[in-house]
Amino acid sequence: MDPRFDLVVDRRHTMSLKYDTAKAHQKPEDCLPLWVADMDFQTAPEILEALQKRVAHGIFGYSETTGEYEQAVIQWWKKHYQFSIDPAWIKQTPSIVFSIATAIRAFTLPGDYVLVQQPVYHPFRKMIEANGRVLLSNDLILKNGSCAMDLEDLEAKIRIHHVKLFLLCNPHNPMGRVWTKEELRQVGEICKRYGVIVLSDEIHCDFVWPGHTHTMLLQAMPELANQVITCVSPSKTFNLAGLQAANNIIVDPFLRERFWTERLRSGYDEQNVMGLVAAQAAYEQGEEWFQDMKAYVYENLCFFQRELERRMPVVKLAMPEATYLLWLDFRDTSLSAHQINRKLLTEAKLWLNDGRMFGPGGEGFFRLNAACPRSILEEALRRLESVFGTK
Repeated sequence: MDPRFDLVVDRRHTMSLKYDTAKAHQKPEDCLPLWVADMDFQTAPEILEALQKRVAHGIFGYSETTGEYEQAVIQWWKKHYQFSIDPAWIKQTPSIVFSIATAIRAFTLPGDYVLVQQPVYHPFRKMIEANGRVLLSNDLILKNGSCAMDLEDLEAKIRIHHVKLFLLCNPHNPMGRVWTKEELRQVGEICKRYGVIVLSDEIHCDFVWPGHTHTMLLQAMPELANQVITCVSPSKTFNLAGLQAANNIIVDPFLRERFWTERLRSGYDEQNVMGLVAAQAAYEQGEEWFQDMKAYVYENLCFFQRELERRMPVVKLAMPEATYLLWLDFRDTSLSAHQINRKLLTEAKLWLNDGRMFGPGGEGFFRLNAACPRSILEEALRRLESVFGTK
């Protein structure tokens, strides 16, 4: 185990969404929070050094990238995914959720259907509804703790409801699926046939585990390039969510212009300079830290799976193909989702994401964030076992 990631950093009283908002979310304040998807690790020292240097400069005026930032992004994708990006394709936003909302307004009208695949990252639904559009779900086929796409249903729903925009989660959150090149190709062919624009949320792409390979939708279906917005960010990879830096790869100039015009309408202008500094440092200098952290997290996932099988056979877990999120299956407890949630909060003193928030197929499941020091994960297991272990 790497001692850097064994370090437990007290995050309380730091305006942490994860640790400081239990009361606001009506949760017991003594719960161990393993819900929201940020990591409990300090980021790479090279990023901290770059931020400290910028702080020492002391001026935080309006910011604009000058080419070096884009080159850092380009080199990361070339090295890790063998994908070449033209700097003109990169458009920044503060977050991928912001990008989702922007694309919804740019490419659909109020009352239009926007397609998702549930259970899925819940802000997809929130942004659709908040912008006056109608959620349309091509529900995933759930089996043995994993999932598959229902492509026949996907095509039927696109055709019948005249879908203009599809929000794809690749890799999938919360199911942890890495969509294969063939699966993405099939999706791309359907969207090409009906002229559907696809926003591909690929924020978890750097957390793909052994035996699996991340394929960008743009790689699987190059012919779809004029209909795809690929959303990526260093926020998950380097634990930078609070610094608000995301990148949108948009090949088609018409799509890019419409997306950018809608961003401007939101009133959002220059990026947070600290986010830009951190992102550039991450992609230029963070490789060693990233690989070490990723190895630690993978060991966490394997450890949790082993211990869960040994100590709590009633709670099932299929090892995720990607992400640092575990999709725990409590359905064999014969308890309702409400009863499980109450036991987790009041007896186990654990705050996890209730699977129901991700839509149909999520009931009876809970999402646990395993990107934390091993001692925290061990404590989570101890608390789970006290309630769901074999008596």
